[in-house]
Amino acid sequence: MSSSARKKKTILFLAANPKDSTPLRLGEEVKEIEEGLLRAEQRGKFQLKQEWAVRPRDMRRAILGLKPQIVHFSGHGAGAGGLALEDDAGKMKLVDTEALASLFALFKDQIECVVLNACYSEIQAAAIVRHIPYVIGMKQAVGDKAAQEFAIGFYDALGAGRSIDFAYEYGCTSIQFAGIPEQLTPVLKKKSDLSGAAASSVSIASELAEDARKLTPIPKRNCLSLMVKLPRLRSS
Repeated sequence: MSSSARKKKTILFLAANPKDSTPLRLGEEVKEIEEGLLRAEQRGKFQLKQEWAVRPRDMRRAILGLKPQIVHFSGHGAGAGGLALEDDAGKMKLVDTEALASLFALFKDQIECVVLNACYSEIQAAAIVRHIPYVIGMKQAVGDKAAQEFAIGFYDALGAGRSIDFAYEYGCTSIQFAGIPEQLTPVLKKKSDLSGAAASSVSIASELAEDARKLTPIPKRNCLSLMVKLPRLRSS
């Protein structure tokens, strides 16, 4: 491997849209991210790797083998139920919050940022940020278009050499700039902001899970309801 390749940060784009879930335009999302990075001022500093129809073992193998610094998941979330990956038949397979946190804990010296572009994924973000410096999740249901606009803006800013904090704000502004009133849905969590009290972190995650259970599903990339198929929400 050349020295220039070693200097590049790897962005791992993980996509899952199970057969029994609402269809999402994930291909459009990654296409726009890729095009933005290719024309970015700092394009030589990033490489984008993609994994599709991701099953739990695909996710852990990709993180192990590709050694990414940024992990981006796009798909459906199920709030307290976890993230919706796929099983061997292409149907929904939920991976729970603690399993995700345990996986990312193993790569705490490698991964800098995790983006969970799925409904109600703030619950998972609150658990993962105990190990990873920056984690972005969604505090409620998020529309497919809003999720796309956030991701495109976020990586446009990183490609321009901006910080993760700035890229997050730029992604939120991108949602607003597109005329979509969901700019407050993405939330950035930082490990540096934690008090260090594990019990407090668990308490916050529990409160978020309870809030998610009380929310009424709406048509977006929300956590897909396991009982009802929702319109283009990133939920499960």
